[in-house]
Amino acid sequence: MASYLSDGKKLLNVEYDVIPKLNDTVDGMMVISTDARAVDEYAVFLQNLDRTVCCYVFDEIYIVGKVDRFENLVKAVEAWNNNEI
Repeated sequence: MASYLSDGKKLLNVEYDVIPKLNDTVDGMMVISTDARAVDEYAVFLQNLDRTVCCYVFDEIYIVGKVDRFENLVKAVEAWNNNEI
């Protein structure tokens, strides 16, 4: 289990090939799912303390998209699959 911090634009103090995995934490939120759409673009779904779900979209270590406050993981994954994120 690894812990990562970001500055809102990229992961800090990591190599370029690092991908957060299940049960890691990013900005204090636990990773509950991941998915890849392209070779370098992937989504990390995180659970907030209030039990809502947040999604960070990464291109390597750079955060290229972020959406907060999905009611649950299913709604977050649906938005990702429908290219809404």
